[in-house]
Amino acid sequence: MNPVYHQAKFINSSPDLKDTPEDQGREVAFAGRSNAGKSSAINTLTRQHGLARISKTPGRTQMLNFFEINATERFVDLPGYGYAKVPIAVKKKWHELMEKYLTQRKSLCGIVLVMDVRHPLTEFDWQMIEWCQHTGLPLHILLTKADKLNYGAAKNTLMQVQKELGDINFPLTIQLFSSLKKTGIDEVHKAIDLFFMPVDEFESEPEVE
Repeated sequence: MNPVYHQAKFINSSPDLKDTPEDQGREVAFAGRSNAGKSSAINTLTRQHGLARISKTPGRTQMLNFFEINATERFVDLPGYGYAKVPIAVKKKWHELMEKYLTQRKSLCGIVLVMDVRHPLTEFDWQMIEWCQHTGLPLHILLTKADKLNYGAAKNTLMQVQKELGDINFPLTIQLFSSLKKTGIDEVHKAIDLFFMPVDEFESEPEVE
């Protein structure tokens, strides 16, 4: 477990790129469906229960939320997609904000894509995977809420998702994860460690669980 992530602190929430922290250093962004457990994953990885806001109503993350790890590294919690019962105009605004961030943010160095292990590879998940493939941006997939299935079923889902992603040719890793049981934390930390490495040092990939 990498203790450096435990010192993460909230910086700000930004409704537009002009309000974000200065675009320098390196950022790892967390993306995923609104009810996939994205905020819970961030809190678990940082050992801070209330760092990323968790709501009983999916879709409350409506802005770009920035968390400082140290002077040069940050986490970014992206707006959740695909589930929230909000007006179409609001969803359009979320989409535009995410598109601007993903295409314009120079410090973005990797994506952690969070999926509920019971409902993986939604249409929106595929869009994010294809975008990362197109840009060559490293991607690490968390199949969250693994505690909701028995071990055999969770492992079978992992293998099925790996099979469906078998033809993807860019830096991609995938694992099971549970915020409730605190399982899979070390694997995520290793993946993020690699994301934060300078490009010329990014030579190997974390092992697939």
